[in-house]
Amino acid sequence: MLSCAVLDDYQDVAKTMADWRPLAGKVDVRVFNEHFFDRDELVARISGCEVVVAMRERTPFDAWLFDRLPRLKLLVTTGARNASIDLEAAARHGVTVCGTGSSVGSTAELAWGLILSLMRNIPQEVARFREGGAWQTSVGRGVHGKSLGVIGLGNLGARVARVGLAFGMQVSAWSRSLSRDRCAELGVVHAGSLDALLAGSDVVSLHVTLNAQSRGMIGARELGLMRPGAILVNTSRGPIVDERALIDALQQRRIAGAGIDVFDREPLPLDHPYRTLDNLVATPHLGYVTEESYRIYYSEAAEDIAAWLAGSPLRVLKPAA
Repeated sequence: MLSCAVLDDYQDVAKTMADWRPLAGKVDVRVFNEHFFDRDELVARISGCEVVVAMRERTPFDAWLFDRLPRLKLLVTTGARNASIDLEAAARHGVTVCGTGSSVGSTAELAWGLILSLMRNIPQEVARFREGGAWQTSVGRGVHGKSLGVIGLGNLGARVARVGLAFGMQVSAWSRSLSRDRCAELGVVHAGSLDALLAGSDVVSLHVTLNAQSRGMIGARELGLMRPGAILVNTSRGPIVDERALIDALQQRRIAGAGIDVFDREPLPLDHPYRTLDNLVATPHLGYVTEESYRIYYSEAAEDIAAWLAGSPLRVLKPAA
């Protein structure tokens, strides 16, 4: 019987979110709820597995790790792509990599949760409510009539933009590849440049993929262009924003606040400065963490394993040509 490790199932739901019975008698599925920070410990725990299911980018699979997993034959990643998997190294080691589908729009929904939490001081008011504190201590801000700047107008950015329009916001957008036709299609204004978007927005929301061009896109200079009352929301990837620069801007209150769902290191260390900032609303990378997404992830992961066993792998991910 083959062995399968399901990694980083923080909520302990993998077995209940999918029907694994078709694999009974063929694959022994073992679920790991804790994240392995020590990579040698990770190798020790999964080195005997022919199959591994990775939850998004929680555990990177690079050449170093593939070198130490000679029995690994199938790696399933939840989602249709995973920047933390070295597909070329996988191919060199003869490892098939398969993906899954996902639910639509959950990260855009969370972005709006962060925006409204910041604008209306919801976390602080909820905390005071539970503590029996003073009744109504803050004055929130509405979004109607405010300016929303969306960086990246793909699937998620477009969803965020449409909600902004529905709220009566003035919506602009920018990315390096964004066309004016795309903006016109959605009824938003092309900002012309990143600097112009940052300087003209009350709310800035990031929706670009992490790559060499976007890494560090928002640094001290860019944060300095933002309005003192503006907020920044990042539900894309942590390194798109210079972490040290953002901490400094929040500590000095050069911007009003930030909503963060993604971090340079995850899980976030307990002593991280983010945990001390009262003008930061942060969530532990919950953008894709919904029942709908998880049911698709784990159901299709089980399908991927069954198809691979049958000699007809599904949703195979290959290195770029």
